[in-house]
Amino acid sequence: MFSGIVEEAAKVVSLTKDKENLHITLTCSFARELKVDQSVSHNGVCLTVVKQEGDIYTVTAIKETLDKSNLGLLKVGDKVNLERSMKLETLLDGHLVQGHVDQTAKCTEVKEAEGSWYYTFEYDAGTGNITVEKGSVSVNGVSLTVVNSREGSFQVAIIPYTHEITNFHEIKPGTVVNLEFDVVGKYIAKLLKHYIEGGMVDKLLGK
Repeated sequence: MFSGIVEEAAKVVSLTKDKENLHITLTCSFARELKVDQSVSHNGVCLTVVKQEGDIYTVTAIKETLDKSNLGLLKVGDKVNLERSMKLETLLDGHLVQGHVDQTAKCTEVKEAEGSWYYTFEYDAGTGNITVEKGSVSVNGVSLTVVNSREGSFQVAIIPYTHEITNFHEIKPGTVVNLEFDVVGKYIAKLLKHYIEGGMVDKLLGK
């Protein structure tokens, strides 16, 4: 489990295709602290450290992960947002993020606003995922507050610190990002769909 508070943007050192899997090797300031079998969020995707040597380490993404995320689009030199899993005594500064990406989205606009930035993203609403105004969403593993929520699109506001520390400074129109929608919202949406499709709206309303 993660909080969506990114620690650092790591640099991709190498990419190795192995059948349908992709081995991703990265370097970051805390690489020496990582251990094999440890879970780390990469652009919002929970991956397991499979190798650690000095200032570099390797994780493996399987086909399911590559199909649902932007990890398959990585190139050597790209930056990837990192967050180690939360400890029980850790303050929850962001929101509960599982590290299970729901789908990708595409950036359609980046607008500067006197020191901050507004990013607009569009996604396939046919999946049933939704955002709500002032609700939470994880974008490339960053916990953010939704503004201007629409069907299939939303905006987020990025402060200078987040812009610098994460890979948001590399996002531009056309960039593909990973989305994880709020877990509570996903359960509510699925429950409502179940009652509506089952013709049980009156039961839901207690009638």
